[in-house]
Amino acid sequence: MPATHVIDHGFEATAERLPEAIGRARAWRGTQITKQDCVITLSDAVLAEIRQMNERLAQSPLPRLLRRAEHFELPQLRECMRQARNQLGIEGAQAGDGRSLGIAILDALPMDELEPDAATTVFLIIGQLIGQPVAQKWDGSMLYDVRDSGVPFSYGVRGSITNIELMFHNDNAFARRPPEVVGLMCLQPAREGGISRFCSLYAIHEALREGHPQALERLYAPMLWDRQAEHAPAAAKVLRAPMFRCEGARLLTRVNTSLIRKGYAVAGEEMDSALHDALLALEDISSDPTLWFEQAIERGHIQYLNNITTAHYRSTFTDHDDPMRKRHLVRSWHRNHGLPDYDG
Repeated sequence: MPATHVIDHGFEATAERLPEAIGRARAWRGTQITKQDCVITLSDAVLAEIRQMNERLAQSPLPRLLRRAEHFELPQLRECMRQARNQLGIEGAQAGDGRSLGIAILDALPMDELEPDAATTVFLIIGQLIGQPVAQKWDGSMLYDVRDSGVPFSYGVRGSITNIELMFHNDNAFARRPPEVVGLMCLQPAREGGISRFCSLYAIHEALREGHPQALERLYAPMLWDRQAEHAPAAAKVLRAPMFRCEGARLLTRVNTSLIRKGYAVAGEEMDSALHDALLALEDISSDPTLWFEQAIERGHIQYLNNITTAHYRSTFTDHDDPMRKRHLVRSWHRNHGLPDYDG
């Protein structure tokens, strides 16, 4: 593939690596986590503000994307979201400072009182208190429906619109500027499956350092990523960037082994043996059940994830026969640097 068909992110392999002491300190394991560590229960005062917001939405119609959190009196909700930002590790210090799990689950919106469109607008407004919403597709889509479309998983088809198992990954790992936070609101859970798992990418990094140092070294060097056709028609189909990068005391990550393998296939290049072995080592480590914990997303839950420090997984799922009860999540992405368009 000609060089013009690959975007070079510009990060070459360097001598800078995450200090071992910092990596150990920030590497939590799933066996240390309980549900209570992640969940923020919405108080009666917060729910009252959400109900008032819903009334305003009905009384004063406006296109969804013009809604702003500052249009509403939300002191209790703002305090709740301050707690969520702290839990995600994105307030006070840069994302990835390791002071939190990187996961915050709001339990839960009063779904029996909210129409799906209203719930989605409330989700959009709440997300503004996490960070700047950004486009999730090259066409500028700001909200994204996560549900099984029935289309088989293939080139240009994201796994999020299928019911397949999604291995541990960051969202939009192939992007020029991946989102810092991912939000998911559950309108309907699956009949069976669709369970989320979470793991610390610091823990993955340290397990590689301890057991596979050569693999870790290769993952700090650039590799090819399939961009999943999320780009202008004539733009490069592949991104060249490392999986791990150190910026001072921060570990910056982009993880999705499937999109790396596809990147080489799309580029028509053979993957080097060092990278091949490194991806297998990473997948082997991430299969260790002591590293991750599971959490079902239930109707009305809003789940926020630090997309830089924490990887997530979704099991395959089976839908209800009733079309109105099929699994349906709404997703948002947030990034507090760059422009809000897809490439940032």
